[in-house]
Amino acid sequence: MASDSDTASNPVVTRFAPSPTGYLHIGGARTALFNWLYARHHGGKVLLRIEDTDLKRSTQDAIDKILEGLAWLGLDFDGEPVFQSRRADRHAEVAHALLAAGHAYKCFATPEELEAMREEQRRNKQPLRYDGRWRDRDPAEAPAGAPFTIRLRTPTEGSTTIHDRVQCEVTVQNVEIDDYILLRADGTPTYMLAVVVDDHDMGVTHVIRGDDHLNNAFRQLPIIRAMNAIEGGWPDPVYAHVPLIHGPDGAKMSKRHGAVGVEAYRDELGVLPEALFNYLLRLGWGHGDREEISREEAIALFDLDGVGRSPSRFDLKKLQHLNGHYIREATDDRLAALVAAELGAGADVGLLTQAMPVLKPRARDLHELADGARFLFATRPLAMTEKAAALLDSDVRDVLASVHAALAAENDWTSEALEATTKALAEELGLGLGKLAQPMRAALTGTTTSPGIFDVLVLLGRDESLARIEAQLG
Repeated sequence: MASDSDTASNPVVTRFAPSPTGYLHIGGARTALFNWLYARHHGGKVLLRIEDTDLKRSTQDAIDKILEGLAWLGLDFDGEPVFQSRRADRHAEVAHALLAAGHAYKCFATPEELEAMREEQRRNKQPLRYDGRWRDRDPAEAPAGAPFTIRLRTPTEGSTTIHDRVQCEVTVQNVEIDDYILLRADGTPTYMLAVVVDDHDMGVTHVIRGDDHLNNAFRQLPIIRAMNAIEGGWPDPVYAHVPLIHGPDGAKMSKRHGAVGVEAYRDELGVLPEALFNYLLRLGWGHGDREEISREEAIALFDLDGVGRSPSRFDLKKLQHLNGHYIREATDDRLAALVAAELGAGADVGLLTQAMPVLKPRARDLHELADGARFLFATRPLAMTEKAAALLDSDVRDVLASVHAALAAENDWTSEALEATTKALAEELGLGLGKLAQPMRAALTGTTTSPGIFDVLVLLGRDESLARIEAQLG
């Protein structure tokens, strides 16, 4: 088995290779993160390849969203992205090299013949695989000009063992791998060939990907080893197949579990990139009991030995808890700018920055933070929540009139002075402070939840605070 000591003499090169038939889903983002961290930990390179050979389903919008999501997470790559669709000639070149050396052959089986073959296998309850009907036949037996595919001549005896850095030792009998297609009849390469050629040409040393690709490794190794026999310089990569992410119900993560695209966690759930970075890091990798790990610490600590072999379960509550931590850690001006963008025109960044120290301890996400700040920019008459309106009955308005008079006489508009004045009034009226604070909160914010009432008074300022209370006196 390859070990991390091997990287001292062999510089690490990893790659992330998304298919742009959809956006950057959460599992892909974690794969990208693990590749990025492993390369950065070992002082190597991490490359990006866009596997866009499915031209009918690949879209520029998906490519843009993938690049945007990676950049938002703070994952940078070495060199420009490689687009697989632009390398078809190189893929075909390798297929023809394999053909010329006898490691591949021409298959003239028609689609109808292959479907009849599969139908018979279904009837006999056999595995659906190519039966090798053209493996040892002379191509001259085919009709002149007949279309053909190029298939790999896979080993039929013995077994192949992969010393996977996550899954440990995995063995497959070679007879289980059929002679699959390298080049289609129209000359286009298959995924299996393109991946192997691109990984070789990009110098990839470590293939870190989801364990749903583990079977592909046994299909790709015969190409690598055949090319190594032909021209040398095609070493086996180090494989690390990471377990998939499951939803809370234990099923594979899917859209029915909620937001699965990175942009949805940012836009719909109000998650900060460092929170998702940290959460994805801990989703299948661990370092003791550490939960909160910075980017710099992650680079220093990450290695494949810490990746577990069991699927991880996505837990939205844990992500929200972690996001709350990073909101509290974030600078006030950064949060103010993010909240201002959500609130839109009229949101004063300066006032938001001033408010952040009392707003952010209460928020688990940016949407909660924005909702908590809306009272700052509300216009009179304030829209009231049902609970807030219920607090403001006629008896309470008499109390608010006393509050208004006491605050209007206050010249020192600081939280300390305002608190002292309000407490003195509560004692004078024979009421607990809460009996004043709750109707004040309703009058000042239109809600029953907010930062401390004296912080609210200071943030709104003297004139606006008095005007809002007066508006409720009727």
